[in-house]
Amino acid sequence: MTPNRRTLLHASVSATAMLASTALAGQSHGPSSGSPAGAELNCSPEACAAASEDFGHIIHKRPRAVLRPTTSAGIAEILRWAGQQGLTVAARGQGHGIYGRSMTEGGIVIDLGALATIHRVEPDRVVVDAGATWHAVLEATLAKGLVPPVLTNYLGLSVGGTLAVGGIGGSSSRHGLQTDQVLELDVVTGEGRQLTCSPTSSAGLYDAARAGLAQCAIIARATLRLVRAPERVRRFQLSYPDLPSLTADQRRVLDAARFDQLQGAVVPDGAGGWRYLLEAGVFHDGQSPVDDEALLAGLSDRRESAVITDLTFRDDANAFAKLETLLRSNGQWFNPHPWLLTFLPGSNAMEIASEVIAGTNSEDIGPFGRITYYPMVTDECRTPLVRLPGERIVFPFNLIRIPASADEANAERLIARNRELYDRIRGAGGVLYPVSAFPMSSRDWADHFGAQWPLLREARRRHDPGNLLTPGYALF
Repeated sequence: MTPNRRTLLHASVSATAMLASTALAGQSHGPSSGSPAGAELNCSPEACAAASEDFGHIIHKRPRAVLRPTTSAGIAEILRWAGQQGLTVAARGQGHGIYGRSMTEGGIVIDLGALATIHRVEPDRVVVDAGATWHAVLEATLAKGLVPPVLTNYLGLSVGGTLAVGGIGGSSSRHGLQTDQVLELDVVTGEGRQLTCSPTSSAGLYDAARAGLAQCAIIARATLRLVRAPERVRRFQLSYPDLPSLTADQRRVLDAARFDQLQGAVVPDGAGGWRYLLEAGVFHDGQSPVDDEALLAGLSDRRESAVITDLTFRDDANAFAKLETLLRSNGQWFNPHPWLLTFLPGSNAMEIASEVIAGTNSEDIGPFGRITYYPMVTDECRTPLVRLPGERIVFPFNLIRIPASADEANAERLIARNRELYDRIRGAGGVLYPVSAFPMSSRDWADHFGAQWPLLREARRRHDPGNLLTPGYALF
């Protein structure tokens, strides 16, 4: 047996000496044929290379080993061991981060892809492991005529991944964020303790784990609220000549609560300019006809350009999958994605957005990219660590850049531009949605969390005193 191909290192105390003398010396190791507590460490070059890449294709950090647990006990065991060794640990869901936040240089990446069981679907809730995708959750709940109240536009994300940051979707005005649907969490703290938390049990940890950027605990399992599933969605895409007319109609339909889902976007028109789109959906049972005229009454869109479709709820929820297939086929899925995601105050959203759009070229967004822009009511947004402007109506405003090439210099230019735009938006009362592609300092994060910073800082001190977890955010 050569030094480069030793047998696998188990995620257990009995393996400590072996891992310290081999993996930490920089040697390569294959996966184990068996491991206690449902966990195994993989130090192979292939596994470590895969864990050093994410959807952003911007940041690259190579871990010393990858853990692929099948139980929360496996996570707990390796966290206790990592604490003894002073190694950092980052949890990875489906690898859809865009700026290396689920990576760690020289530490352990916990790949939650195998921790993906949907344990049970009840009339008002679903119990699911953190590594399951929202697509898998949707399929399981739809079979019972139920659905999570808020789904992300892209269902390929993991449950644990979106709960760590918030999770926003087209129904957020009605139901808040995905973190607002959490009834209970099973987590593993940075000390390697397995705990269950909820609004009535370990409430401080419950509040710190939801949208807490995995700074004090790794979510292993979640119990989520369910509602009755719609059968069909009447989908409207309305076109406008400019941002003011789009904004006016978005506010009009929001105030009247005409739609069950409301979003919107500014997209390249193919000629160097922009198209302004209102995108909305109405849920229905397929029996009673939807009154299109009433829904669109008084709106100033270019009605001849309206696109109205009627889909099953499942097909509507999976609409992004078509774009994913296209981007994979043309290679743009694998280019850098220097995105910027923010919330603007409703009182000055149009002015800020107009300024940013005026300084943005359609080439900076890419032919399949978009600038998302729409109002939402924040009444149901109650997660303490989800930071929003201090107004009832806010505008998600996101630069979803999908460059046509893998030009690294262009990506670096756009990352620098993201920082400039963030400083401008923050100065005008806007707030970051914390998955954006630019570096943040500890001081930046303290400013971002504001009055809730002590909550997160105290949870970190209490539950991860060794500062092991999720170093990619650089919070502490």
